[in-house]
Amino acid sequence: MDDLQEHAVPGPLGEAPGLTQWQRVGSIFSAPSRTFTDIQRGHRSWWLPFVLMIAASYLFFGAITLRIGWDQVAENAIHFNPKAEQRMAQATPERRATSMKITRYSMEGGFAASPLLMLGFLAVMSLGLWGTMNFVFGGKATYGSIFTVWMYAALPGTIKTLLGIVVIYAGMAPESFNLNNFAPTSVGAFLDPLSTNAALYTLASRLDFTSIWSLVLLGMGAATVSGLKRSSGYMAVFGWWILFLVIGVGWAAVMG
Repeated sequence: MDDLQEHAVPGPLGEAPGLTQWQRVGSIFSAPSRTFTDIQRGHRSWWLPFVLMIAASYLFFGAITLRIGWDQVAENAIHFNPKAEQRMAQATPERRATSMKITRYSMEGGFAASPLLMLGFLAVMSLGLWGTMNFVFGGKATYGSIFTVWMYAALPGTIKTLLGIVVIYAGMAPESFNLNNFAPTSVGAFLDPLSTNAALYTLASRLDFTSIWSLVLLGMGAATVSGLKRSSGYMAVFGWWILFLVIGVGWAAVMG
């Protein structure tokens, strides 16, 4: 608990006192530059936003388990993928049952292991962004500062998770629950995955309000801790995002 208060202690003469982690979390939604400037000054504790995101994720996990059921989630995932549904229809009963179990336990297990998966994802992606900011744009960021920025920039994702919980408890029919678009924050959430072109549906799903919000914050924070203009941060972050978007849409076009 001491970590929550350590940054409120004044630094050397002339240096503004650091923010607590709670202050940084609050500022990310009201004055994000305060959070990123604080990280730039060397205050890199990141466990609070991580705990908040994991808490929201497990609350969502509980809502799915209690109100939807993971067997239903797996059935929906196959149903919303016409090719997968066709393969299941052609499979023998034994093979179909095995495939359903694999789908169900892989999806449920992925949620259960979300803390480790999130840490691994952010560790790898932070390395790529750190290299881009320093070696492409000439910044001076440390890997730790980029990683911390990413943790705080990801917080808007909790809004989508909490909205997903509200949608579930508001009476959503279990058979209509789509784990790929569980909250009305993306264009894809308003499209029918069965009647929409797979590539278009993937693109629409990536146009998510909370994700773009996080990307803007990430670009701002990466530029701040690198000592660069915000335009450099935005170019780096959205450049990577566009690359992965093209790959994802292309893959959907081939497989769909």
